[in-house]
Amino acid sequence: MSDQGAGSGAGGGTGGVQRAWRAACTFCGAPVEFRSAASPMAVCSFCKSTLVRDGDSLRRIGQSAALFDDHSPLALGARGQHQGEAFTLIGRLQLAYKDDAGEEGRWTEWHALFDNGRSGALSEDNGAYVLSFPWQPSQVLPLRDLMQAGIGQSRVIDGQPWVLSSRVLAHTHAAEGELAVKPYVAREFTVLEWRNTAGEVLSIEPESAPVRLDVGRSVQLAELRLSGIPDAKQAAEAKLQAKGIECPHCGTSLTPTLDNAKSIVCTSCKSVIDISKGLGSDLAYYRQDNTLEPLIPMGKVGTLKLGGKFDNWQVVGYQERCDVPADPDEEQTFWREYLLYNRMQGFAFLVDAEDGWSIVRTVTGVPAMKGDSLVYRDVTYRKRYTYPAKTTYVLGEFYWPVRKEQRTLNTDFAGLGNNSHLRLNREQTG
Repeated sequence: MSDQGAGSGAGGGTGGVQRAWRAACTFCGAPVEFRSAASPMAVCSFCKSTLVRDGDSLRRIGQSAALFDDHSPLALGARGQHQGEAFTLIGRLQLAYKDDAGEEGRWTEWHALFDNGRSGALSEDNGAYVLSFPWQPSQVLPLRDLMQAGIGQSRVIDGQPWVLSSRVLAHTHAAEGELAVKPYVAREFTVLEWRNTAGEVLSIEPESAPVRLDVGRSVQLAELRLSGIPDAKQAAEAKLQAKGIECPHCGTSLTPTLDNAKSIVCTSCKSVIDISKGLGSDLAYYRQDNTLEPLIPMGKVGTLKLGGKFDNWQVVGYQERCDVPADPDEEQTFWREYLLYNRMQGFAFLVDAEDGWSIVRTVTGVPAMKGDSLVYRDVTYRKRYTYPAKTTYVLGEFYWPVRKEQRTLNTDFAGLGNNSHLRLNREQTG
């Protein structure tokens, strides 16, 4: 394996990694470059062989599957900054899992190599992104107890309270470029995700050796000052050239345009099509009865102030929902949710309910519970209602798999005093 300099231009050039390690792929002979001395693994860009560093040589352990086209605005080689430190995206890992209903979900982790040699992971998180880094606790973790915790339960980890938000049995789907950790290639592994009141996310892979621990926070792509990614016009042109699908019910031609789309609704027959496994020929779908068209049409672009700034948001999805009373003779309450998308800010919801319109975004951390109240960002909220709900009708595209009459358990909280206009909603599935 050879060392290769990669200097920057004089007077504040592009910067980036100053040295690289290069060797020949043991399968096809193509050059494989490691820009981080700590990266244990890379994928050959020519033959897709999965290569592990073994001293000064490479060892082939398999071949990566084809990447799932997630239409991400990110790209290998993109540059950015976080807290004054520059980084480059040098690899990505695509992971898959089965949810409680047996449907397959996926997420992507991008390997961000900082100019100071530090590695981080830029990962998808409920329609947003989390930037996380390896974490070393000061105490031995009670892994057996953490593995047995239930969703929503709290545990003290390294002296701080955390709440378990998800547990999935994942497997590696595909990889590209250079990876910060050696992933499991041929078997499933457990991923525990914990959140705290400080807005942090803790990911634990207890079966790794050593145990993989990463802690991160939510980030907006716009905050990272990214360069080297396709602009909106280039992305739109690429999507126009993208391979479309035919509706498995009526044959209408459809082309997904939403980043990370997992479900799409046929514009003709309104069938809901699952594309979470890719755009193959055997697509699962379900029919739904037509209802009234939404007040705001699909594709409409408007200006909203979210996160302290005005920006353009596009309506990409729509769903009608209602509560499910225990007594079928009770009157149901209906509301409508518009899924909004901004390429750099992610997703938000515009909700039309009986008490008016509101803008909703998912949160990264968890509120602090105090009996029937909770505190989030120094605002106290009081519990109002708990009720089961279901989705009755959808249009457009969604970043999660949409199922027929998808059900959740909802709890509504309202702010107190001068914050009475604020609301928090908790949705539980499974």
